[in-house]
Amino acid sequence: MDLQGQHILVTGASRGIGAAIARDLLNAGAKVALHFNVSREKVIELEKAYPDKAKGFQANLENTTATKAMIAEVFDFMGSVDSIVLNAGVFIPHPVELPEDEWLAIWRKTIAINLESTGLITKMGIAHFRKMGGGRFVYIGSRAAFRGETQEFLAYAASKGGLTSLARSVARSFGKENIKSFVVAPGFTRTAMAEEFIAKYGEERVLKEIALPELTKPEDIAPLVSLMCSGKMDHATGTTIDVNAGSHIR
Repeated sequence: MDLQGQHILVTGASRGIGAAIARDLLNAGAKVALHFNVSREKVIELEKAYPDKAKGFQANLENTTATKAMIAEVFDFMGSVDSIVLNAGVFIPHPVELPEDEWLAIWRKTIAINLESTGLITKMGIAHFRKMGGGRFVYIGSRAAFRGETQEFLAYAASKGGLTSLARSVARSFGKENIKSFVVAPGFTRTAMAEEFIAKYGEERVLKEIALPELTKPEDIAPLVSLMCSGKMDHATGTTIDVNAGSHIR
């Protein structure tokens, strides 16, 4: 994949799927803006490995003002952005046995980070792409949008369902303006966030769900995102592609 000359923003690029996507894009020659919130170690590593291609941008996506400022800073630094990869998200358990106020606080935090910030970045991205003559959004969704989640993660599933509908609406509404939109829907993926789940429930519970003998890794997802950013999939705009090791087949 040759992405020389491409300028791409990846949210949640400090670890897991986002870090793997960022590295794959950089290896393909793209210049990549690396959003992070708290965990900067992987971003620093990529900045050092790709000094002319990678630059980190910090923002807490739960904060609307910080999100707007970060996106404006990225656009100013890049000059133009060809693709925006919306990967940042949280997976916070909030079982229904929790008191209502505590349950609702986690619900609101999840929706704010996973969906509300995505909507805001999409809105700002559309305005930017219109000026540039087009662009691409790649949304990292989840199988949870289609098969649902367990009762501890109602907000997560709801946020990914909203994200998927948003992505499809962007594809339908702005295609004539050369703006494309895709969804990648992973299943359970071996990330730090997933390791917390495995530590609590055991790896065997996860392996029983999938058709393959091993869990999906972030590196299994990244090349697909690079392909979407390349323009070689533009006529699949609006598509959702599942990467879930056969745990949910539609």
